[in-house]
Amino acid sequence: MDYKAILENARASGRTLLTEVESKEVLAAAGIPITTTRLARSRDEAVAIAQDIGLPVVLKIASTDIVHKSDVGGVKLNLTTPEEVAAAYDDIVQAVRSQYPHASIDGVSVQTMARPGTEVILGMTKDPQFGPVLMFGLGGILVEVLKDVSFRIVPITRRDAQQMIREIKAFPVLQGYRSLAPADLDALENLLLKLSEFADHNPEVKELDLNPVFAYSSGAVAVDARIILESPQS
Repeated sequence: MDYKAILENARASGRTLLTEVESKEVLAAAGIPITTTRLARSRDEAVAIAQDIGLPVVLKIASTDIVHKSDVGGVKLNLTTPEEVAAAYDDIVQAVRSQYPHASIDGVSVQTMARPGTEVILGMTKDPQFGPVLMFGLGGILVEVLKDVSFRIVPITRRDAQQMIREIKAFPVLQGYRSLAPADLDALENLLLKLSEFADHNPEVKELDLNPVFAYSSGAVAVDARIILESPQS
């Protein structure tokens, strides 16, 4: 299924929030690097997927009703054995069910465990006046506290991408700081350009978050993703 079909099917069903699995399928098809992610609907399927894509893995709840997955016990990291994967699947479903008994649960996503890197965030939201606007900044859980981000109106140029990265106050972190290796700035620029192109060609997308993206000395990869669509009445 091409990513346009995923977007159209979601809107046809009245949904505006894509699951992480759907979001990553869409982004991967658009040329944005993401961690390998597949949906498991049972404990046995989670174990089989983990063995297929290679341990260690991460398990996350897949539900359009759960936005902050880690806050509800919906994330398990660095699972290194089939037994850990099986137990984590049960723990995640039980934790979510106990807190949100009426939540719609599609299953649990099984993802490759990416090696740590410098965390950045890339996003897109629609401004009522200017249309799609890109955001860039340091990522992870502190992005809402630090608010150290830059913005540009879509579509952007290579020069825009370069400026977005360099004008945040934390840019020295991306140049390499203490034990952190310098980030691959070209890879981050390419990611911003891909995201700009995607937003420009898909007006039905209302919001998009890649947080975090792990930036390495060579390359970058999105380990979490969220896409929100315009309501069908929009």
